[in-house]
Amino acid sequence: MRWSFIVSEVANGLRRNVTMFAAMVLTTAITLAMFGGGLLVVQMADKSRDIFLDRVEMQFFISDQVADADPECRSDPCAALRTRIEQTQGVESVQYIDRAAAFRDAKTKTFANDPDLASMIRENTLPASFKVRVSDANRFGPVLDEFRTADGIDGVLDQRELVKRIFSVLDGARNAAFTVALVLAVAAILLIANTVQIAAYTRRTEVGIMRLVGATRWYTQLPFLLEAVVSALIGSVIAIAGLFAAKVLFFDRALGDLYGVNILARITMGDVVFVSPWLLLAGLGLATVTGYATLRFYVRI
Repeated sequence: MRWSFIVSEVANGLRRNVTMFAAMVLTTAITLAMFGGGLLVVQMADKSRDIFLDRVEMQFFISDQVADADPECRSDPCAALRTRIEQTQGVESVQYIDRAAAFRDAKTKTFANDPDLASMIRENTLPASFKVRVSDANRFGPVLDEFRTADGIDGVLDQRELVKRIFSVLDGARNAAFTVALVLAVAAILLIANTVQIAAYTRRTEVGIMRLVGATRWYTQLPFLLEAVVSALIGSVIAIAGLFAAKVLFFDRALGDLYGVNILARITMGDVVFVSPWLLLAGLGLATVTGYATLRFYVRI
């Protein structure tokens, strides 16, 4: 009997304040959707970072004097330099690219889509180099520092700078999503608190009667708390559904080209499923804590 009374009170309260209820649901849904979007970007960035670090290389350019004296890098100082790099801790592979190979790569790969620039490149104008890959991304810095100023090295190309620029964009998108979610969370907290206070005020007479006949404070407050929880639950479900829709309609379409060339890791349905319980817990926690605090400190019923 008691639970049926509480359920009926919750239903009546939601029906009486339908506009506030709808506003609370929508605000909660948008807040959690932005929070979930930020979590998806974090997952995408983490997986994309693994992709890039698996492919990223450093390149040591050999001075023209050394390369011209030993085009195939079979004698010292070129061969000794290569051996030193190969024996360095963390180095996975070393590939020697002579000047002729560098010229071919520039013509057929680097500037393949820009024939005007490709036509300006002449033989023996590009330096020979060592392409170096490391097994541990943390070894990039030490290896670069050790050989950057080595004899026979004219310059270096560190592809981590490109990776940093790409991930700075992803980090910015994540931070923007979390910032908007934080602002909306404040709005949701205020809206939940106001809704609970209004609901309690409109039913203060019947609550007072219940208190006179022996009802506990918890029993009279529970319907108002459950109204906030129900609103948050519905908002959480809407937010989760929105993330599934965004995965198909936005991420797959807008980022499809980047997925295709393996620049960014794909956001999968599994990622959305992984994020969904956190959104549900966040929504219920937000409503429960706010509703309880409001009833405890601002509503005396």
